[in-house]
Amino acid sequence: MASKTNEETLAVIRENLAEVLNPEIIEAVLAEGRAPRIYWGTATTGRPHCGYFPAAIKIAQLLSAGCSVTILLADIHGFLDNLKAPLELVDHRATYYRFVIQAILRAVGTPIDKLKFVLGSSYQKSPEYIMDVYKMAALVSENDAKKAGAEVVKQTTNAPLSGLIYPILQVLDEQHLDVDAQMGGMDQRKLFVAATEWLPKLGYKVVSDPLSASPGTVKQFPRTFEPLLTHTSQRAHLISPMIAGLNGSKMSSSDEQSKIDLLDPPDVVSKKVKKAECVPKQPEGNGVLALIEHVLLPASALKGKREIIVPRHEAEPLVYSDIEKVKADYAADILTPQLIKPVVAKGLNDLMASIIAEYEASEEWKAVTLKAYPPPVSNKKVKKPKDKGSRHPGAGNTNSQAQPEGTNADRVVPLVEASETPKDGGA
Repeated sequence: MASKTNEETLAVIRENLAEVLNPEIIEAVLAEGRAPRIYWGTATTGRPHCGYFPAAIKIAQLLSAGCSVTILLADIHGFLDNLKAPLELVDHRATYYRFVIQAILRAVGTPIDKLKFVLGSSYQKSPEYIMDVYKMAALVSENDAKKAGAEVVKQTTNAPLSGLIYPILQVLDEQHLDVDAQMGGMDQRKLFVAATEWLPKLGYKVVSDPLSASPGTVKQFPRTFEPLLTHTSQRAHLISPMIAGLNGSKMSSSDEQSKIDLLDPPDVVSKKVKKAECVPKQPEGNGVLALIEHVLLPASALKGKREIIVPRHEAEPLVYSDIEKVKADYAADILTPQLIKPVVAKGLNDLMASIIAEYEASEEWKAVTLKAYPPPVSNKKVKKPKDKGSRHPGAGNTNSQAQPEGTNADRVVPLVEASETPKDGGA
């Protein structure tokens, strides 16, 4: 395969992104003839679902463009975010995430030799990192920390302090992972902007050190009120759009109706897609079309031919390689929900078939699944058999003698004998 020009590489990096902050940083790296170093982080909380496909396929595109990609399995972040990942489960969940992400990339035929996984706790407990957390906590206000993490960290009344630490960690991660860019969703934009504002406060600067093996090495200097150097450390930020789920809102692990699990069998996938919200002639905010745009079309390109084919009864099939044409035909009612839903279900099932096959063939993956997401413990109360005994209606007192007809033997006998003295000693 012929190597891409810088312009072609930039086009692949930009594809399906909502925004790129500081793109000149990526351009400068490519101009140096070096592969851009990019990281994407994910808190290892709920089970990954089809909502992870767009990020994984974007990572596959970055790898195909020659970028070096680091995936941060953010176990400590998951714990800090309102205890979404209990400490006893985070290690297992990180392993589960690694299995899933690798399987998705292999499903679209992407080599992963330039892919690196890093566990957050492997460096976030180091003395250097912890010291930076303390410094940042002394420099960033409570209001700024809340603002930066508003769309990422769960906001609650009387929230724990961990919600304020979470954004500090994410800002520091791009520095300690030594990358040129960070990738994330539009919900993380405030965190990305915070990184450009907060990191210089710690005194991180880009310097050309003649004694360093590589010019432009990032160095840390003590913070002072005088600028140490004129050029501050910055990264580019690749921002993905927030795509709709099957019910029109964000696909979420906690919403069974909005998500498709990556290990769902084909019939379940088809059923969920069939029930998905898909308003005719309205392409915007349409979760089914979003799967075509961010999953099926780029996945087909990675496999060799960018296209989706839409069969039609008694007519030639429709073939699409451009999402704008898909949206235009959908708005014109040439494409209908009845036509595209089976195509999307089949496309997802084709991608997931190899993921499911990997899972079924891996005893280690199966074992860690049970450890990472143990089945809920049933608290169902066991019904005790009723003791009908002598207290069913009309039983009377077992100690009483049989009475002649016409007496009051059929009345309910009190539980306390008449001669028994009350325990409170009353008269």
